[in-house]
Amino acid sequence: MKTIKRKLKILKDRKLKKNINNFFDWVRGAELVELKSCNIDEDPVRPELDIVFRRSYGRKIFGVKYKKEIFAIMCFGFTNEIPKTVKDLDLMTRDAYLKSAQRDQRIGQIAVAYTVWSKKKGGGKLIVKEVFKMIKKSNYLTRLVTLSPLTEMAENFHLKNGAIKLRVNEATQNFEYKI
Repeated sequence: MKTIKRKLKILKDRKLKKNINNFFDWVRGAELVELKSCNIDEDPVRPELDIVFRRSYGRKIFGVKYKKEIFAIMCFGFTNEIPKTVKDLDLMTRDAYLKSAQRDQRIGQIAVAYTVWSKKKGGGKLIVKEVFKMIKKSNYLTRLVTLSPLTEMAENFHLKNGAIKLRVNEATQNFEYKI
């Protein structure tokens, strides 16, 4: 009986080790890419926002890609102020976009993440890390802020990934990742 239990434990340990190795393989090989589109029906936060909204007036969609497959998605708007609502985000990104046409084409100093979702375990954390690196490398973005729903899940996600809570609004909350 002890031999069978020992063999089962060894098999279980091997399977766990293989799963961990597979997880780290995809994490190491993943890259951040800008997307022209995404399946908005998969968006658990703001599925009502269409692709036109997500790609106009300085707003962008980024994904973590590994072997031609997207594992996590994050949508941004670039502003000069921190929005409290999606309507604020729309107006602020339009304003920053129009002002950038008169300057150097750099749209806003604040990257505002307004939705994020993962298709594979670890994808959400990885995309936050990769976006953080991208913003840190830019020479004009000074802040990474969120426009998050008022949910415990959103709060836990951002706090676990190193953000601080800036404020709670009527229907949203803002978190900031220190650059």
